Amino acid sequence: MLIGAHVSPAGGPAKAVARGVEADCRAIQIFNQNPRAWKPTVYSDEQVAAFREAMTGSQVQALLIHAVYLLNCASEDPEIRAKSLTSLVASLRAGAALGAHAVVLHPGSALAGEVGPAIERAGATIREALEESEGCRLHLENTAGAGGTLGRSFEELAALFEAAGGGDRLGLCLDSCHLFASGFDIRTPEGLARTLDDCVALVGAERLGSLHLNDSQTALGSNRDRHASVGQGELGEDGCAVFLSEPRFQGLPMILETPGPGEKQATAQHTRYVAQLHERGLAARRAG
Repeated sequence: MLIGAHVSPAGGPAKAVARGVEADCRAIQIFNQNPRAWKPTVYSDEQVAAFREAMTGSQVQALLIHAVYLLNCASEDPEIRAKSLTSLVASLRAGAALGAHAVVLHPGSALAGEVGPAIERAGATIREALEESEGCRLHLENTAGAGGTLGRSFEELAALFEAAGGGDRLGLCLDSCHLFASGFDIRTPEGLARTLDDCVALVGAERLGSLHLNDSQTALGSNRDRHASVGQGELGEDGCAVFLSEPRFQGLPMILETPGPGEKQATAQHTRYVAQLHERGLAARRAG
């Protein structure tokens, strides 16, 4: 498992690698544009070259780009969908230039509308973004289900993949908090295995491509996306250790998104703590 964290790309993407190294990461995740603005960032040839050089000389093995939260590919508003398309294409092109493992996308929200038509709108937007870009994979992230967000179940995710064309550039990012909040009890090896069996049956094992590790402030099935610091929420240390030690997750990039109360970015202390939970989970599986 490539344990890492979300880091800032301020000063250019090569700076993100340096921050990842400082935090003892083997994978990093960045926003490729200001998360509060629609204007996409286009990296210069010099920035791309500097990033690739920085990666070559580091222990960081994978980059994920998280599309900003402003995007709603399922919006009924054509202007919002058009802006979402422009931003998503820019993220995918940045991912291709930087050699990213994937772009991670929240599929969108039906808001107060019907889910079926929202899935079709999201799928059409995503399909167009893939057609206007090359090379970089796109991982749809499962959601907690609040506010009409799409992707709270594997049935919805499977429908989104189909609506988006079902191509081999489409993959899945599983978030531990979102799984728990949407009703999957993943705190035991047996519960997590059942969840992944359902995922594989509906979505396909080949689509599982990346992970987000977040604890949950809210109870099982709450449908509320409220991250807690790892080990300090409803999953707890044991539940997080189970998630980290799942055999089907080994080798994937795993991103810590919520480092600690009031802390904006993970440190080496946070990633080493996650690595300890990983080893603890593996040891428990061997003993069991």
